[in-house]
Amino acid sequence: MSEAARIPQPDPTARRCRSPRRAVFDEKKHDPYQAAGKVREPAVCEDCRAAYHRGHWQWAPAEPGAHPVVCPACRRIREKLPAGTLAIEGPFFLAHRDEILHLVRNEADHERKEHPLNRIMGIEDGPTGSVVTTTDIHLPQRIGRALERAYDGELDVRYGEDEYVVRVRWHRG
Repeated sequence: MSEAARIPQPDPTARRCRSPRRAVFDEKKHDPYQAAGKVREPAVCEDCRAAYHRGHWQWAPAEPGAHPVVCPACRRIREKLPAGTLAIEGPFFLAHRDEILHLVRNEADHERKEHPLNRIMGIEDGPTGSVVTTTDIHLPQRIGRALERAYDGELDVRYGEDEYVVRVRWHRG
């Protein structure tokens, strides 16, 4: 059997996968809220108290003499410009709202422990669902995948074409 014959060919009749695991993000897009260069160390965010140490933000006590700065997440929160949104919609959500939002907050808390810049900015309720805004593009996807694992439903992930944003939608009828 030739080498080309062993390579699986895509099925032209297959449905397109909407899984975020297959979504492709162009890493060349730059987050305008990330510093153009390294932050001068030692530094501490004057809002959330995250420390900048050894090239990244972390939850650690500020070193003596740390100068105050505003971390990228707190800048987004101050300016009310989220990098990610997650729309949670559908009759199933409305019937299980408290339980689902509890899962959303747990996922966000878990992510925030490891990554101080990945946070929920707010949760707004509407007549057919809720919208969660975040300071980064990874958290909405993580929460969306957790919702999909826990409750099934449909998950759709869309990246901004010319900007560093992601829009995630989870829906279950």
